[in-house]
Amino acid sequence: MSQTSPMDRRSALKFGLAGTLSLFSGTAFGAVSVSRSLSFLNLHTGESATATYWENGQYISEATRTLDYLLRDHRTNEVREIDRGILDQLYRLRLLVGNDRPFHVISGYRSARTNAMLARRSGGVARRSYHQFGMAIDVRLPGTRLQDLRNAALSMKAGGVGYYRRSNFIHLDTGRVRFW
Repeated sequence: MSQTSPMDRRSALKFGLAGTLSLFSGTAFGAVSVSRSLSFLNLHTGESATATYWENGQYISEATRTLDYLLRDHRTNEVREIDRGILDQLYRLRLLVGNDRPFHVISGYRSARTNAMLARRSGGVARRSYHQFGMAIDVRLPGTRLQDLRNAALSMKAGGVGYYRRSNFIHLDTGRVRFW
């Protein structure tokens, strides 16, 4: 059983403020917002992108294609459409922690071949990983303590949240709500 230390006061206030704003907005992460933007740095390729992926109630195809490419399997260069729910989770997470710096991407989409290779090397890789379906991402966010990022992700109750303290990243997916 793992223990988590309590959030610091600043983080608790940020989460409280974000939750209060979401009540007034009428949605979980903001009818107040007419656009949603994200920034990424892919740690394996060195590529970065900032994209407004949603605007005026709809996803922007050109921007989401840019993000799909950045989040591709860097080992095989295969691109798959990333579940837009992951982008929305990351946007909401960024608001919760109050940090608009680029997410550092450890892993986005993984081809079946890459996933099988990683599963053979490590017991920590699921054989039917959500990464294979474009439904998961592993990230960290410079300027935000990993534990605070995890706690904010857990507070969203939006899918799976994995905490990899030693490897310095969290996992998010659009599967059922669970954590490890």
